[in-house]
Amino acid sequence: MKKLFYSAFAYMVIGVLSGLFYREFTKGKDFTGFTQLSVVHTHLLTLGFIVLLIVLILEKLFTLSESPLFNWFFWTYNAGLVMTAAIMVVHGMLQVNGATDVSAAIPGIAGLGHILLSAGMVLLFLALRTRLFGTQAVKHDAGTPAALAG
Repeated sequence: MKKLFYSAFAYMVIGVLSGLFYREFTKGKDFTGFTQLSVVHTHLLTLGFIVLLIVLILEKLFTLSESPLFNWFFWTYNAGLVMTAAIMVVHGMLQVNGATDVSAAIPGIAGLGHILLSAGMVLLFLALRTRLFGTQAVKHDAGTPAALAG
């Protein structure tokens, strides 16, 4: 539970600081227009701070961390979020500095980050499912329409 709390807090701080960086960096470069930097803070605050606070509540209610999938969720999701935010900062700084020909690696890395985020969310739901319904119900009813309906 502590790692969820401190992770959410860290994303809140980094999210606020990334908004400050965006404002000061673009102002210092006299840049007007859209840049990836403008959405880094919203990604960090929403996907880091808010989502992890919701997971913290779910942990308190259902002890998600007792699921063997929880650590997989936590590290996969955080790796995806850090990768996504970092490449957005790199891309945004290139945009502000006037780079017109950006390497194809940048959207590729951003895509990988989003894939990790998605995989993390699937792992979260699988961990939540095992804590809500138990491992026996998941093993026996996994493919039946009644189990899928709830």
